[in-house]
Amino acid sequence: MNKELIIDSNTSEIAIALLEDKQLVELHKEKKNNNYSVGDVYLGKVKKIISGLNAAFVDVGYEKDAFLHYLDLGAQVNSLNKYTKLAISGKNSKILSMDNFILEKDIEKTGKITNVLSSNQPVLVQIAKEPISTKGPRITSEISLAGRYLVLVPFSDRISVSQKIKSSDEKIRLKRLVQSIKPNNFGVIVRTVAEGKMVADLDADLRSLVDKWYNVVEKLQNAKPPKIIQGEINRTSAILRDLLTEEFNSITVNDQVIYDELRNYIKTIAPKKIDILKLHKGKVPVFEVLGVEKMIKGSFGKIVSIKGGTYLIIEHTEALHVIDVNSGHRINADNSQESNALEVNLEAAAEIARQLRLRDMGGIIVIDFIDMVEPANRRKLFEKMKEEMKKDRAKHNILPPSKFGLVQITRQRVRTETNVEILEKCPACGGSGEIKPSIILIDEIENNLRYLIQEQNEKDLTLRVHPYIYAFLTKGLFSLRMKWMLKYKTAFKLQPSIAYHFLEYRFFNKLDDDIKL
Repeated sequence: MNKELIIDSNTSEIAIALLEDKQLVELHKEKKNNNYSVGDVYLGKVKKIISGLNAAFVDVGYEKDAFLHYLDLGAQVNSLNKYTKLAISGKNSKILSMDNFILEKDIEKTGKITNVLSSNQPVLVQIAKEPISTKGPRITSEISLAGRYLVLVPFSDRISVSQKIKSSDEKIRLKRLVQSIKPNNFGVIVRTVAEGKMVADLDADLRSLVDKWYNVVEKLQNAKPPKIIQGEINRTSAILRDLLTEEFNSITVNDQVIYDELRNYIKTIAPKKIDILKLHKGKVPVFEVLGVEKMIKGSFGKIVSIKGGTYLIIEHTEALHVIDVNSGHRINADNSQESNALEVNLEAAAEIARQLRLRDMGGIIVIDFIDMVEPANRRKLFEKMKEEMKKDRAKHNILPPSKFGLVQITRQRVRTETNVEILEKCPACGGSGEIKPSIILIDEIENNLRYLIQEQNEKDLTLRVHPYIYAFLTKGLFSLRMKWMLKYKTAFKLQPSIAYHFLEYRFFNKLDDDIKL
């Protein structure tokens, strides 16, 4: 299987497309100012303990407090809290050596959070789920640091090996190797990519992770919550760390800074693969040149077409996702209805598995396949679904088809679902069929500017308009833009955009998010 990674970087975000055999299977979008990514380590402060939920809300600096459940504390949370307190005080660095540290007893699995945490207590936590919709981040105090081959878990002595490594001999070999190099009071999870690796590779990765942990400890000294202690590597490097294998044959990026960062990173983890990295310098966007934009437009939306006339209808609700499989006009007269249904269902199963990865759909997914009578065919469909979902790195569980022909899937959700709007409104009328008079456009822009500055107290505003309007607003020494800034005592950025139609304008905040008016 050939894998390609295409990275499109602009002023506000990085879009990452993963292709397998020239087919788009994953699309990640990461804002450049995202400070609450999965894996980030924070020093937080317990704000409120909810006994009824057996959970606590922790202030990590986000506008909504993070949620920490008792089951996410980890068995050695008392050791972590004791260690964190010592590290913050910074009195005796020798005590902080993990070799000499005496672990506390494990907490009870059915215990109460009030026995572990108290209000205003500083606690070291890690982001487990990014903020989604109106919810704050989901966090855990069971800290883990991921490397290329290993995952380091402080305050544990357990060694475990990825279940995806099937050979029992290889599992035993890896366990023995890690046991021989593992420091005291550190647990280790051996990742799938460690299969077949020598002790030197594992040792180098382990030492890097141990250094990373002590870097966290150093930053804790005299720290006051809420504060970020250790940022996870960016999404691009994380994808390379998790996926870079011999099957990768191309990585294309359009930003010189990211290109240099990735070049150094690849030299570290896989120096033989350095030549697959390419820098795109053309004026045409990299996604358009390599056909990714077309793939995106064809893969998102309510209706997804499959070869041969089969199509899916994907509906999103608050509680779950529903996918309906339709055969369309695809009928093979030589086959029975049961054979046709099986053929369509097997083809749809592969596309559904791709859609789940591509959209990063999480929670409960219910799939209504075409009805089949024979149990053997339903088993074939179930096996096909499991086989296709093996490519998915997110944790998932698949149930066999029910008596109603429904397949139910639960899939881990740690980030906001990827959604691409593919239906476009008329740029002039916004879908209403009516165009406002151009003579009131300037008054309307000024009224909205006044509202955002005086009523909403927005700072660092950016106004984007058509180039003709930009020229009109900046004409002369005392231009309209200058008069507005003096009138409202606030500076704002004004930018022209050839993508806008003549009467179109938009305001953006300091995070470069579009402000809906």
